[in-house]
Amino acid sequence: MKILVVGGGTGGTIVANNMARRLHHEMKAGKARITMLSASERHMYQPGLLYVAVGRMAPDELYRDQKGLLEPSIEFHVDPVETFDFKENKVITKSGRTHQYDILIISTGSRMMPESIPGLAESAETFYTEESAIKMFKRLREFQGGKVVITVGVPHKCPMAPLEITFMLHDYFKERGLLDKVQIHYTYPIGRVHSLENVAKWAKPEFDRLGITYETLFNMKEVDATNSILKSEEGTEVKYDLLIGIPPHKGMEVIEKNSIGQSGWIPTNRNTLNMDGEFKNVYVLGDTTNIPISKAGSTAHYEAEVVAENVASIVKMGVPVREYDGKVFCFIEAGKDKATYAMFTYNNPPDPKEPTQAVHWFKMAYNKLYWSSVRGIL
Repeated sequence: MKILVVGGGTGGTIVANNMARRLHHEMKAGKARITMLSASERHMYQPGLLYVAVGRMAPDELYRDQKGLLEPSIEFHVDPVETFDFKENKVITKSGRTHQYDILIISTGSRMMPESIPGLAESAETFYTEESAIKMFKRLREFQGGKVVITVGVPHKCPMAPLEITFMLHDYFKERGLLDKVQIHYTYPIGRVHSLENVAKWAKPEFDRLGITYETLFNMKEVDATNSILKSEEGTEVKYDLLIGIPPHKGMEVIEKNSIGQSGWIPTNRNTLNMDGEFKNVYVLGDTTNIPISKAGSTAHYEAEVVAENVASIVKMGVPVREYDGKVFCFIEAGKDKATYAMFTYNNPPDPKEPTQAVHWFKMAYNKLYWSSVRGIL
């Protein structure tokens, strides 16, 4: 059985390692083989970019060698896929090499698209790449006061990031002694401060308590960089001195080029995680799916565990054994070295509790434990 994993991010790494352990005997006997194709030899801990942007983490702390994170039995190539041929059960890579498969798992992730909002890329600071996070931190260091506007595009990676960066900026300016010279203003696309209702109910009084103003039902239309004005589709305008953007995201370009999914999101069964359509030997994980659920690392993690167990079961018994229930777990940094969390499924909404220092330090510990998590040790 040839199992091919496309993508070496959180979902791809966890599913490959999990399958390798479950199929240890079959791989040793030559009855199963796992191959991973990645675009990079390095693996990035993406949630750490938030901390780089406010000077709490160094960029080199975000990376590990990808091959070193994988079980030794997994064949690994830095050679991204350029063509998917589902009818022939094969992919063609950038180097021109063809890889056949019996089961394919696509976990290619997503990319920010600030250029989709006129003026946003030129005007806003953000933190979704190493380069942009460092640039944002340098800009914060130079900032001496004024109106800071946080604006949110959809869809975007990491559902809690807009709230977290808002609370972290409040702390950052307080620590620099600038809080009395800074007004923090938050905008959000729907009629409350977060897409998850219970998270919004928790966050709104926190904003009120900290003096953070907000405007909901604000969908970015364009940025007038000359006059430092952010305009909404609803016809309102906000003037800013520093603009922090959560850019809209798309799936990866290779998905769009192969016409697999609109905007790079692959239509996916929300329980089996099979790609919709006739090719039932294709699974999709994490940000790459079009499932209307949080695009977060934990989503990819829990989905990867389900797919790994099912693929192993298919190899051993010919049938899958589990379904994904929509489980997601997100930490929420809430400022003052406190944090809370949101845990939910398709049928059970989140219920964030009062932020505590204990949860914050658990999050800090997880930033280090992530490397054990993707190896499948945790």
